[in-house]
Amino acid sequence: MPTEHEDQRQDVEVEEQDTSYLLSYTRHLERQARRLEKEKQVVESERLRLQRELNNIRGELNRLRTPPLFAGTLIEMIDDSRAVVKSSSGPQFIVNVSKKVDEEQLKPNARVALNQRTFAVVEVLDPPQDPSIKAMEVEIKPKETYDDIGGLSKAIQQVREVVELPLLKPHLFEKIGITPPKGVLLHGPPGTGKTLLAKAVAHETNATFIRVIASELVQKFIGEGARLVREVFEFALRNSPSILFIDELDAIGSKRLEVATSGDREVQRTLMQLLSSMDGFENRGDVRVIGATNRPDILDPAILRPGRFDRLIEIPPADKEGREEIFKIHLRNMNLEESEFDMKTLIKLSDGFSGAEIRNICIEAGMFAIRDDRDSVLMNDFIRAFKKVKDERMVDDFGSLEGYE
Repeated sequence: MPTEHEDQRQDVEVEEQDTSYLLSYTRHLERQARRLEKEKQVVESERLRLQRELNNIRGELNRLRTPPLFAGTLIEMIDDSRAVVKSSSGPQFIVNVSKKVDEEQLKPNARVALNQRTFAVVEVLDPPQDPSIKAMEVEIKPKETYDDIGGLSKAIQQVREVVELPLLKPHLFEKIGITPPKGVLLHGPPGTGKTLLAKAVAHETNATFIRVIASELVQKFIGEGARLVREVFEFALRNSPSILFIDELDAIGSKRLEVATSGDREVQRTLMQLLSSMDGFENRGDVRVIGATNRPDILDPAILRPGRFDRLIEIPPADKEGREEIFKIHLRNMNLEESEFDMKTLIKLSDGFSGAEIRNICIEAGMFAIRDDRDSVLMNDFIRAFKKVKDERMVDDFGSLEGYE
């Protein structure tokens, strides 16, 4: 027979076992509760995602079910709630104007969206824009900087004063009480660095840079060229501060003649629109114009007057010091044979050469080294390059080639 002490010990062991079981079961229930809580959060997150997707699908379905809108032109406002509009098909209507439309945008000739059934004005549209205008914006900045331009320090200083300074520090002009220059014309022989200077401006400035080749503004149909000019300046104004670079300006800026063909008259219409856009009744805002031409002598006097091009900057052929700077720029990345390299000879041989021709000389010298399967460029490669680029007789007149044969 178990004693009373043994019975008590057995009761304690049973209680301990029950307590251990309860603790273990409690921990199991807690783990299960945490697992279910996590599953609940996952399910709730999935429900929210599906709800958002459902709302997007419903919104897209409702948008597709809405009736189409007609594009029209606002003729005039009769009062605060009614207007005269012209639909795309031609007739004019007196229609109601939605209260959601901003009254400041309701101006004559504004493009508006009209309800298909009631022809009510429900929205003001952006003005139409030729796709080619957007393509003129230089979104990726050129790699060329002012350090890549040799022999044009004075021209660089003037361009920075006219183009960059009014955009970066307009308060200086307000303090003095003067209007900053609006445009600059770069003129000079081909290959002297006019376009390169414009590329450097595009690289250095944070303004929107728009590049236009003047010949692109000459169109086949009457009025199309003038429309392109007007839209280019409107695009530049909307994206101001901006810089508008017009290359080969003489394509549309030549002097107007009394006797002209129909094509010449269309070019003259484009020129007149350019004159009006550069200095007309409409405010140009923070739009700076850079023009470039090889023939300033054939430009119309009206385009050269102050107010349109305030500064005429000549880009002359490089002098001796300028040619040395240009050579150093193009030679800084070339692997040269230093022991026989002679800069003075290169400067002497390049007398009368433009910057583009000097660049071509350096490229041709490198090509001769590649053809001979060498890792460095010899002085003789430059002499051969001079002979290739220019007539051999003209180069021999320098009298300094025999020592490099």
